[in-house]
Amino acid sequence: MRRLKILLTLFLSIPIVGLAQTDHWESVILEGDEWAYVVPDSQPDPNWITMDYDDSGWLIGNSGFGYGDGDDNTILANGIPSVYIRKAFNIVDLTAIDQALLHLDYDDGFVAYLNGAELTRSLVSETTPGYDQYADGLHEANLYQGQVPASFAIDPSLLVQGDNILAVEVHNESSTSSDLTAIPILSLGINTTDQNYRPTPSWFQAPLIFTESNLPIVVIDTDNQTIVDEPKIAATIGTINNGDSETNKLSDPFEYYGDIGIELRGESSLYFDKKSYAIEMWDDEGNDMDTSLLGFPNEEDFILYGPYADKSLINNRLIMKLANEMGHYASRTKFVELLINGEYLGIYVLMERIKRDKNRIDISKLDDDEINGDDLTGGYIFRIDKGNNDGWSSQYNAYNGNYTIFFQYFYPKPEDIVPEQKGYIKQYVDDFEEAIASTTHFNQKGKHYTEYIDLRSFVDNFIINELSKNVDAYRLSSYFYKDKDSKDRKIKCGYWDFNLSFGNADYCSGDDPTGWIYYQCSGNSPFWWHNMLQDTLFTNATKCRWEELRQTILSNQAISDDIDVFTNEIGEAQVRNYQRWPVLGTYLWPNPWFYEQPTTYSGIIEALKGWTNDRLAWLDSNMPGTAQNCELYEDFDTIEQEEITLGLDKHQPQLNIFPNPASTVLNIESISPMVEIIISNTSGQILFQSKPNTKVANIELREGYEGVLFISVKTKTELYRKKVLLIK
Repeated sequence: MRRLKILLTLFLSIPIVGLAQTDHWESVILEGDEWAYVVPDSQPDPNWITMDYDDSGWLIGNSGFGYGDGDDNTILANGIPSVYIRKAFNIVDLTAIDQALLHLDYDDGFVAYLNGAELTRSLVSETTPGYDQYADGLHEANLYQGQVPASFAIDPSLLVQGDNILAVEVHNESSTSSDLTAIPILSLGINTTDQNYRPTPSWFQAPLIFTESNLPIVVIDTDNQTIVDEPKIAATIGTINNGDSETNKLSDPFEYYGDIGIELRGESSLYFDKKSYAIEMWDDEGNDMDTSLLGFPNEEDFILYGPYADKSLINNRLIMKLANEMGHYASRTKFVELLINGEYLGIYVLMERIKRDKNRIDISKLDDDEINGDDLTGGYIFRIDKGNNDGWSSQYNAYNGNYTIFFQYFYPKPEDIVPEQKGYIKQYVDDFEEAIASTTHFNQKGKHYTEYIDLRSFVDNFIINELSKNVDAYRLSSYFYKDKDSKDRKIKCGYWDFNLSFGNADYCSGDDPTGWIYYQCSGNSPFWWHNMLQDTLFTNATKCRWEELRQTILSNQAISDDIDVFTNEIGEAQVRNYQRWPVLGTYLWPNPWFYEQPTTYSGIIEALKGWTNDRLAWLDSNMPGTAQNCELYEDFDTIEQEEITLGLDKHQPQLNIFPNPASTVLNIESISPMVEIIISNTSGQILFQSKPNTKVANIELREGYEGVLFISVKTKTELYRKKVLLIK
């Protein structure tokens, strides 16, 4: 049953938000304290997490526990799968405890328990983990790097007067892992002046008291369930949004309140302390439900992306804005401040999950019975990414590799797509790859590669990826989609995940404002881009588009203005975000030095602007191609290649150009005398020009005519432009 819509639910577990009556903080468990521990060789008694369990047979050691980082007081054997630790502590006066906070420095995954109840976990998926179970991924300890360990709010009602037990199991990532760490610290918010425990660590900061924001506030309550990486758990969501330029207060009524399913999301970002979340809107019965969230169009699936290693906090928002302004679908975005179970989690970006939808990727619905004719031709979404989803392998090796690219089905979902649809989209991509792999750029069916892809979409995708020097470009989070042939037969590119961009990567030369990221980080990248960069059609279209965009949305001033708009919007909130996540001036993978060293947000933005200006200057000097006859490329994808353009009466052909593709002769017929005929190649070079003043022309295609030709035919009243493919 849905919980009542009352703001008091905010304060059921309030640790990070903070209450005014907290007088001071003390620590009841500190680094270096003595714990009972065991490195098990069989599954421990399930009661090991309770106060009554007899741990007299366990070893005694001081935290931290582990090996490999130089942060261990109790050294354990290399490669062990797990260590189990437990410590009793005494609560002197339960009524004096207003808040409780667990800091845990860990490597790689853990589950923590208080008095037999699970508190929280990270990178351990099984409900009851096996002693020999390895963590689901990598997480590096923080303290030895000069960073604050991960913190987790604790409901003070889980504490009892007198003796309590904190138990933690820490799991290694693999038997070959280079390190393991377990250092728990437990601190209490005291509402009296009494000093019953010990001072907090030097790095400890009192939790933030959060009451209002100029950004929308998102409040999620999981009823103290831990959010995991599948399956989604039931929760409620409330949004506080009083409108632009208005202050949003926690005491204000919700704009929206309802049920959701929530889970962790991300790949490498899953291992950051600041998590990102996928949410699914539910009705009262737990069924998916389309609804509008903070002004976004109705849908059921949304993302709460938590920028962390991107210390500017704006990379994804900036790219999505630029892609939209260039005429492409990219996720809508909105800054919010997020609370989960009363815990303030900082600045998040509300985003749309990539989906087929009229307000997202607007392609046709593809039902499982659409297996013939035009029905079969769309819509499809496929991607290149991590994971083990169903899909197919390319016929060709990746660029500069001796392995093939694997394409994943995304829409229809792998479990929904039927064999005929699998076969169709694979064959379509195979035909495109065959064409772009050919030295002539035609496949055996006589089709040029531009018959399969939207040239403007691929040009703009190349520009966006190279402008931002996105180290994931081309090889990860790369989405492609295709509609039905009757609507738009060509493949287009999507946009997603640019947190490791604008110099924010200390590998693949991602921090260097010079060079092409396609060549510097080419592992698992399709060979297409290299081949297109050898084709004057693609490079000239790219050069023309680059120079056009540099006069408008990609000018230095325009990008600087966009950065200013976003940073001004979060000017107040970023202070709170970096109180919650005090990472400025520290290394977060994969920060280069110019994002690691600044200790202020303004220093981060100065570095971002400086890198971007240097990148723009390099691209100005090195963008391939020639910007001539750029009008040839402005509507390249909409210039028809069919033989007939109908007249106004829709019955009589106004102009007939045939054959197409052509080989040796091109025939042009018009119902009106042709004043001028011009044939150009993709470089803009005029190959043929004539003023026949006749209704029929037969043009010999000489040596040197190749690839895609543009035909311009002028009559006294009309100008027609066509594309003809030339096959020798």
